[in-house]
Amino acid sequence: MSHQETYRQNEDYAKFLSGQDSGFFAKYADALKPAEAGARVLDVGCGVGQVVARLQTAGFEAHGVDVSEPNVARARQVTERCRIYDGKKLPYPDGYFASAGALNVLEHVEEPEAFITELVRVVKVGGRVVLSSPNFFRVFGFRDYHPRMRGLGQKWSNWKRVAAKRALMRTDADKVRFDRMQPIVKEPFTADDDAIVATNPFEMRFFLERAGCVVESVACTDRYVAAPVEFLLNLTPARYLMFNAFLVARKTR
Repeated sequence: MSHQETYRQNEDYAKFLSGQDSGFFAKYADALKPAEAGARVLDVGCGVGQVVARLQTAGFEAHGVDVSEPNVARARQVTERCRIYDGKKLPYPDGYFASAGALNVLEHVEEPEAFITELVRVVKVGGRVVLSSPNFFRVFGFRDYHPRMRGLGQKWSNWKRVAAKRALMRTDADKVRFDRMQPIVKEPFTADDDAIVATNPFEMRFFLERAGCVVESVACTDRYVAAPVEFLLNLTPARYLMFNAFLVARKTR
């Protein structure tokens, strides 16, 4: 069974998502909002529909897809525009949406490079793409919930890996790939530990740009925090080495 298939009938994951504070999704949902009223918006990995509900309430034609049947069953209580998909090919034509995004999904997909290309494909030229995942290459920070982030030794390894990745981007870009990780499977189910992709803002930006986007902002905060804290955390390039990778891009071609 593929990693993705473990989510297909995962009722525990649907229950976990149902219990999440809706405020957690606010920054992502707001970043997805297009300028034009009533425009189509897509949330990939829509879970139980919190983001779709926020966008729909704001007056947009919100759509969602997910690989989990229990998730989609709940999301369809918000709108029938939520549907199951295979985790690879989005069931929409090119340029169908004014904006599309994925929150904490990229680290769980089996072909992350192709996932980004597919996400960009369904957005119209001039539209917005929002991509957010944990930064498994973090060098600074605390509350490191995953072994890939935890401890000074690992942070030093992350620093060296970042340097190697950036050098490869300059010298042999076609060989750049996200690092894969062994999932940590726990009982009872614990979200995020079972990530299989070492997501990070450097490669997320790289693949968005290769897919035809201009990255407009990179932040290490994936939710709203106090304005002074937000400003200080994201003031310098150190934001690429902390916490999360929250990228907002514009499709240009």
